[in-house]
Amino acid sequence: MPPGTVDITAKQVSQRTAEAHGRLRLRRSTIRLIREGKVPKGNPCSVAVVAGVQAAKRTYELIPYCHQIPLTSVTVLPKIEEDAVSISTQVKANYSTGVEMEALTACSVALLTFWDMVKELEKDTTGGYPDTKIESVAVTLKSK
Repeated sequence: MPPGTVDITAKQVSQRTAEAHGRLRLRRSTIRLIREGKVPKGNPCSVAVVAGVQAAKRTYELIPYCHQIPLTSVTVLPKIEEDAVSISTQVKANYSTGVEMEALTACSVALLTFWDMVKELEKDTTGGYPDTKIESVAVTLKSK
């Protein structure tokens, strides 16, 4: 087999589930505006959910050697915290390989989308983002 090729033909089909979690640290003033529905670009929670679901479904196009997996469920749950937004994702499929890359991709893209939605609120006077940070993106569950 050529390098990078992954043959899953012999693997048994089973229900696969993966969950991922990550956080986007934000200014408290930004959190307040999110809660008040005053983000100029719109509702970052709803946009991040859609972006995360789309990302999970397109993971195979983004990450080399990932298989195109027929996903049966994708859930993206944002939670507004005191100084951050957390994103939890869950992906399921009945297939012969795991879905952890799809869960991680959904989480990462949802966090990036959230950042994009609030970035004008996070910029400092030099145009930087000293208080904004994506942190702790990790797989929190993998089962088959």
